[in-house]
Amino acid sequence: MPRCPQWQHHKSSAAAVHQSTRRVSQIQALERELACALFERRGPNIRLTQAGRALLEIALPLVDGIDSIGEDFASELGQLDSGEINVAAGESTILYLLPEPLKTFAQPFPGIRIKLHNVTGQDGMTMLRADDADFAVGSMLEVPDDVVYYPIVKYKTMLITPLAHPLAQKKPGRLKLKDIGPYGLILPPRHPFYLADRGTVFRQQNVEYSVSLEAGGWEVIKKYVEVGLGISIVTDICLTGNENVSKVSLQRYFPDRSYGVVVRKKKYQSAAVRQFLEILGPGIIDAFSTETNQ
Repeated sequence: MPRCPQWQHHKSSAAAVHQSTRRVSQIQALERELACALFERRGPNIRLTQAGRALLEIALPLVDGIDSIGEDFASELGQLDSGEINVAAGESTILYLLPEPLKTFAQPFPGIRIKLHNVTGQDGMTMLRADDADFAVGSMLEVPDDVVYYPIVKYKTMLITPLAHPLAQKKPGRLKLKDIGPYGLILPPRHPFYLADRGTVFRQQNVEYSVSLEAGGWEVIKKYVEVGLGISIVTDICLTGNENVSKVSLQRYFPDRSYGVVVRKKKYQSAAVRQFLEILGPGIIDAFSTETNQ
């Protein structure tokens, strides 16, 4: 059976998808064996039927598993010394969340190559669906139907200011959003998830706020706050404790933000990927095994 959804085309398009006439005949034989039509033929256009789509959903994880059979066998023998893992993640995840798990994984599995793809959440989902990434790590506000999200850690939302700023001495219980409004915020470029989260809370409290500076990257934003160019609202995933800034919790206004692992449903995970996922979140494989097969 052809491996990808490109097998929407039949004899007339066999060359375009690099399928031989023999393979097309095999598909026809499979249709006879299963006693159902896998393709819907309408003139020159060939599409999968409902039965064809169902068979494809069953077949793809099995084919993916065949590709990794050597790696899985080596893992069973305790010889997992080669392979590759592709991870899609944003800058903050790569900088602050992944270093320790990567270090822990590299010690017993030095032969496994890991590729970190620094992408936005939307681009990470595109990579996941195209099978260009084994999994993604980051924060999700809404979980699409074709993926599973497993939270592994939560972070609080903090206001950071220069040390001598008027808001620096405010206690968390006494700081109000209207206190922040008059001061210019330093925020990332207009990231839809970021602005939807923060902007909605300000609107709910009927508080106007202004963005005095847009800067890409939390390290840049923290540095600009340090030198007095403004204040910012950040998730404390990016706060290491070495910053020369004042930090005030905004937990009363903003819910904790979870970061976790995203996998495509029915996606087969190689032995190397499973080992790494268990380091990220113990028990994660059992959780995914249940949810991804639903």
